[in-house]
Amino acid sequence: MTEVTRELARWVVGSKFDAIPASVRQSGVRSMLNWMGCAVGGSRHETIDIAIRALKPFSGPAQASILGRSEKFDVLNAALINGMASHVFDFDDTHLKTIIHPAGPVASAIVAMAEHRPVSGAELLHAFILGVEVECRIGNSVYPAHYDIGWHITGTAGVFGAAAAIGKMLGLDEQRMIWALGIAGTQSSGFREMFGTMCKSFHPGAAARNGIAAALLAEQGFTSSNRVIEAPRGFAHVMSVSRNFDEITRDLGKVWETALNSYKPFACGIVIHPSIDGCIQLRNEHGVKAEDIARIDLRVDPLVLELTGKRTPQTGLEGKFSVYHSCAAAIIHGAAGEKEYSDAVVRDARIIALRDKVNAVAQDDIAEDEAYLTVTLNDGRVLNKHVEHAIGSLERPMDDKALVAKFDDLARDVLPVAKADALRELCWKLESLKDGGDIARAAVG
Repeated sequence: MTEVTRELARWVVGSKFDAIPASVRQSGVRSMLNWMGCAVGGSRHETIDIAIRALKPFSGPAQASILGRSEKFDVLNAALINGMASHVFDFDDTHLKTIIHPAGPVASAIVAMAEHRPVSGAELLHAFILGVEVECRIGNSVYPAHYDIGWHITGTAGVFGAAAAIGKMLGLDEQRMIWALGIAGTQSSGFREMFGTMCKSFHPGAAARNGIAAALLAEQGFTSSNRVIEAPRGFAHVMSVSRNFDEITRDLGKVWETALNSYKPFACGIVIHPSIDGCIQLRNEHGVKAEDIARIDLRVDPLVLELTGKRTPQTGLEGKFSVYHSCAAAIIHGAAGEKEYSDAVVRDARIIALRDKVNAVAQDDIAEDEAYLTVTLNDGRVLNKHVEHAIGSLERPMDDKALVAKFDDLARDVLPVAKADALRELCWKLESLKDGGDIARAAVG
């Protein structure tokens, strides 16, 4: 059998930053900017308050910043908390081929470590790009079967990316990088059952923390299997009913998964985005108001109802997995940002009344980023909209201006405007920074 784990480890160890195309490096910078906005924006969520309250008594030395806050934790726990914060809004980046949210596990790990073991901005960016490449390629090899079983692929694949990125920062040799991947793989976990709860954001945080631990253990000579990915009792065979190892090794260094990253304009499960997009378009084009609507009919991909079919969400986190709530919020508020997924909005009587008029039907011939909408008005008029590709998709990507607006909206809710703006500019300049840890220190609340 091909030594997939060894080939992947060898490529990471031998990668040179100068060999990465400028366009890929810029994609990495955009991903880091988006991640930082999400992490700072999510830092005051109840989920993070609880996690800090529970873990602070047991945290070690104050080595790394909790982004958007004043606390400092040890590197492992800071990575855990920042990873949770970056995902709690469900607003982070998405690798559309696998639905992995790549930055959370990788960026949370390397930024925490960069405050403890200084690296340049270029070295930090290099590690980030390699970590994303590793997690997405491993995800490619087992998706969709692995996801369909019930694994949350951001957590399960993300731990490999975090370990590879930290291993690169530590300068691991080939054998130690193999061990780091092995130690990461044996910690691979995260269940889709947790969607709509605080545990969903725990997955990328745990992946970041566990990836750091894997690389640090490997650095000291802690051994693992040399074939964690491909062995009969390894990751791909145990955790998926089908696999394609060629997805991991083909065109390494030539085709970059980082360049395929996308960014969310809406703070919810990405499969809802076409429906939200269509509702907002109809609202804006026809001046549609909630009280004018008799019913809203959706035709969507089956994954929409599987992942986001919560008919009566009770909390903001549950609302992120309700296509019904999301469409109602889009019509009433003309948006689906984090504010539209607060507990108060989910429980708002006007939202509930419109939510109950939304009907969704799954069709196998409709793509994941596609939706057909029919809005029937009380006066008998019928409005139709076909969203072929949602905004934020690779076909309709968010440009830098939209990304900046998203960052500002998130970060300025937590940091003073001048500080948020300075942080944004620092992220854009990541590649030229002498100390990559500066972006974490600049994000302290």
